[in-house]
Amino acid sequence: MSVSIVVGSQWGDEGKGKIVDLLSSEVDIVARYQGGANAGHTIEVGDKKFVFHLIPSGILHENVTCVIGNGVVIEPAALLEEINMLKENGINIDGRLFISRNAHLIMPYHKLLDSINEQGKKKIGTTGRGIGPSYIDKYARKGIRIADLLNKDSLKEKIRTNLEEKNNLLKKVYDHTGLEVNAIINECLNFDNEIDQYVTDTSAYLNDAINKGKSVLLEGAQGALLDVDHGTYPYVTSSNPTSGGACTGTGIPPTKITDVIGIVKAYTTRVGLGPFPTELFDETGKKLGEVGAEFGATTGRKRRCGWFDAFLVKYSTTINGINKAVITKLDVLDSFDEIKVCVGYEINGKTLKYFPTSVEKLSEAKPIYETLSGWKTNISGIRNYEELPNATKEYLTFISKQCGFDINYVSVGPKRSQTIVI
Repeated sequence: MSVSIVVGSQWGDEGKGKIVDLLSSEVDIVARYQGGANAGHTIEVGDKKFVFHLIPSGILHENVTCVIGNGVVIEPAALLEEINMLKENGINIDGRLFISRNAHLIMPYHKLLDSINEQGKKKIGTTGRGIGPSYIDKYARKGIRIADLLNKDSLKEKIRTNLEEKNNLLKKVYDHTGLEVNAIINECLNFDNEIDQYVTDTSAYLNDAINKGKSVLLEGAQGALLDVDHGTYPYVTSSNPTSGGACTGTGIPPTKITDVIGIVKAYTTRVGLGPFPTELFDETGKKLGEVGAEFGATTGRKRRCGWFDAFLVKYSTTINGINKAVITKLDVLDSFDEIKVCVGYEINGKTLKYFPTSVEKLSEAKPIYETLSGWKTNISGIRNYEELPNATKEYLTFISKQCGFDINYVSVGPKRSQTIVI
């Protein structure tokens, strides 16, 4: 029995999709524990590319069962689109996909409010998918859960009550005409008919499987520095991508966790707004973005790029309890003469002891760099660690020591095969 959590160690976009897909071949179950359709996991298999927003990446392995946990907020149209995409590609999901009855739904009014809020003065840089407003209703105890779909009369009453409040806000504050209640009710009822076969008590399912010796891989969306509690607040997501969120988002107790695997991009990127100490505004930053194809899988938004921030990842290692690491997109650094690594921050000439999550302090922080030699060699075809150039191995050793973890895998390209096991 093993229960491993896969976490993004930076601001997301570390390449978790490929790694979850890779590791899924060794487990029985893959479960998603938080977030919504605002994050995309891209997997390339042969000449096909799959992008998943809600269904765990492990679904491409026919012997793996996939679970969408209670911590996920589900957009009905997005989930049905993924289910249909899998069916169209001949991938059988009958008996292989389970959805928590306690998961909350993203309603049309959530998406509308999210979009309106992003037009205001205080922008966060969200995807506009309704994630934040859905979590707000969840914690205000006004959310619509999958379980609510089972009682049609109660569902209609809850939607009418919610929409009365939302429409009042939309009309009086935002001068919007509001939304039509019957259209939303019908959408929910149709959704219920489509997903009824997949809905179950996923917490009971997962714990029973673990007790029977099954192996489980837990995946989140986004990255640790976007965690609503431990990230660079307020420029964060609305849930807990950190390892602690895996337990609350699935109902698996922390005593069952055996490993925390950190996905670490070989440089740093960030999408949306917020401070980013190692961000590069020069030709080097532009080159990282172009070579790394740094565009969001969900929105197509261009990602901001910078050198690897070991000070940030060390913080992430601490709060997540990362004991294994996967370095991704190492091949993107192939053509650089020298490569810089941030090993600390200073503010007003004073070196910081701890990573500052305060936006004000992080905005003032200046990176302290160590410079390493580049390897100037194409490593995308290498499959054996010993065959890597010495400069590449030195880079990996350096960041391993700086961050405080062992490196178990190195990804040198987007395909499954482009992975080195150490």
